[in-house]
Amino acid sequence: MTSSSKFIFVTGGVTSSLGKGIISASLAKLLQARGYSVTIQKFDPYINVDPGTLNPYEHGECYVTNDGAETDLDLGHYERFLNIPTSQANNVTTGRIYSDVIQKERRGDYLGKTVQVIPHITNEIKRRILILGSSGKYDFVITEIGGTIGDIESQPYVEAVRQLRWELEKHESLVIHLTLVPFLRTSGELKTKPTQHSVKELLSMGVQPNILVCRSEYPLSPEVRQKIALFCNIKLEAVIESLDAESIYDVPLHMLSEKLDEVVLNRMKMPLGEKPEMKNWTNFLHRLKNPTQEVDIALIGKYVELKDSYLSIAESFVHAGAANGCKVNLKWVHSEELNEHNVDFLLDYVQGILIAPGFGERGIEGKIEAAKYARVNDIPFFGICLGMQCAVIEFGRNVLKLPNANSTEFDEDAENKVIDIMENQKKIIDMGGTMRLGAYDCTIKEDSNALRAYRQHDIQERHRHRFEFNSSYKSVYREYGMTSVGINPDSGLVEIIEIPEHTWYVGVQFHPEYRSTVTNPHPLFVDFVKSALAKRNN
Repeated sequence: MTSSSKFIFVTGGVTSSLGKGIISASLAKLLQARGYSVTIQKFDPYINVDPGTLNPYEHGECYVTNDGAETDLDLGHYERFLNIPTSQANNVTTGRIYSDVIQKERRGDYLGKTVQVIPHITNEIKRRILILGSSGKYDFVITEIGGTIGDIESQPYVEAVRQLRWELEKHESLVIHLTLVPFLRTSGELKTKPTQHSVKELLSMGVQPNILVCRSEYPLSPEVRQKIALFCNIKLEAVIESLDAESIYDVPLHMLSEKLDEVVLNRMKMPLGEKPEMKNWTNFLHRLKNPTQEVDIALIGKYVELKDSYLSIAESFVHAGAANGCKVNLKWVHSEELNEHNVDFLLDYVQGILIAPGFGERGIEGKIEAAKYARVNDIPFFGICLGMQCAVIEFGRNVLKLPNANSTEFDEDAENKVIDIMENQKKIIDMGGTMRLGAYDCTIKEDSNALRAYRQHDIQERHRHRFEFNSSYKSVYREYGMTSVGINPDSGLVEIIEIPEHTWYVGVQFHPEYRSTVTNPHPLFVDFVKSALAKRNN
């Protein structure tokens, strides 16, 4: 397979969670700002076919693309930084690689050969890397290799990178290795040995890094940089300092000051062109760091111990807060701990309440209690996916007085199934990749908060659900004050509900957080924060 793109591979060593995804997205942003077209893909070494069946405690949130792929949360960073959509091709797992190879073997594609890690698994990995480059859309394809160098799970990926670099021309690829340079307080110095050992491990697998990005709490002195360059066989200018940042959105500017983009372009024999145009980015950072107001919003969820479970929602509030010139203080409230006896205490001072998405019965009654508290006290309310469904259940129980109003997800024998499983989901047995996934159309009605936020009638949003508002209840809900203001034009699925008499009470079946970016904050989040600000000021 031929390719018109150049390839950048990002690996990590010493320890996990150093920020390969943020470094990849930051470099991509700088290259994009210089006029190049860039995409990023993530290779995850776990054997799950995708993260769709993983508990959020295991892996953080599951991010969904327009084409319905359930992917790693790093793809959210890619989209938030670059403001361009990703796809199924941008996230591949070991499970997907092996599944595809085994399917080919069953079809007889290998003509009776013994199927092995080399060449069959590594060939499939290389094919997945090259497929984006062969599209002709991108000048650069950045490939982030998940895990840490030395992990057994990552070895086939590193071997595929080694082979691919040998097959490509000299200036068509490079490797960026992210390492840790720790500071030992007892000796009062930065230690380079972990970085040296990490590079040695990578070299033992046949891959020489071209650039080292060194995470550190303290600046690297010229002597430390020189030592790293000398013992790791790289140019001095290719030792890039990556200090702990106040915000992930500072990292592109830090990398710009370290000239990471220049080092990459010079190494790959590409013209530097104009200095990156980062005016919109710096304006966003200025608004983010210099708010004129504050607002307190409660995020009600059942995975709040791990903030990454709601990463896209939290980042959407960052974008919306900056757009409104205010700081959004999120109060993380565990729905299992919320009940009618303590709801006043836990939610008393907030100016907005968001009920987060999720699955399963655990913590549901707390979410329903939060929806009631927002409705009764006229507090701006935003329900996302399951959050919308909880609002519907609460309204059915306490306003319509429907006996045992519930969702069939929690009670299959409920007398009033106001939330029911979708018809095309009833016979599905497999759990992975079988929900209603990806982007679907929605038509918004007049005189609604949603229309005022979007400023257009026809929108498209991403979904991830099996259950829906039971349309047979639409008329009675409308009669009592909860209206269906957003409808899918093909299926009639209720996408958005509102209470018109309320200050701002909106529930959506889709996931707006997946579409919020630095340069295009999501209109619903922006309007919700604006409404919460008005509540605070009043």
